[in-house]
Amino acid sequence: QVQLVESGGGLVQTGGSLRLSCAASTSISSIYDMAWYRQAPGEQRELVARIDINGSTHYADSVKGRFTMSRGNLKALTFLRMNNLKPEDTAVYSCAVQTLSRDYWGQGTQVTVSS
Repeated sequence: QVQLVESGGGLVQTGGSLRLSCAASTSISSIYDMAWYRQAPGEQRELVARIDINGSTHYADSVKGRFTMSRGNLKALTFLRMNNLKPEDTAVYSCAVQTLSRDYWGQGTQVTVSS
């Protein structure tokens, strides 16, 4: 069974940077779309960034110009580079992979930005 595992989260000061990674336990075929979501305590889950089958990226307005999503290869599926982090970026970040047959979700990694 395929599992997604995020890594790279942690505690960082305002203005700092982190690079999140999303890896799969085994190769996934027919990937259509990949995305990063985040959820802060008491808040709804929010789409942060998405990369489609053509490689086009889309970002939430709140992270445009600061976050960059990229594709990996094989099992290292996708990365999220986060620069100039702000306290409001504090959340659990999860990756999601959409294939032609089903979606896969990771458990998430905590990102905490101190002021």
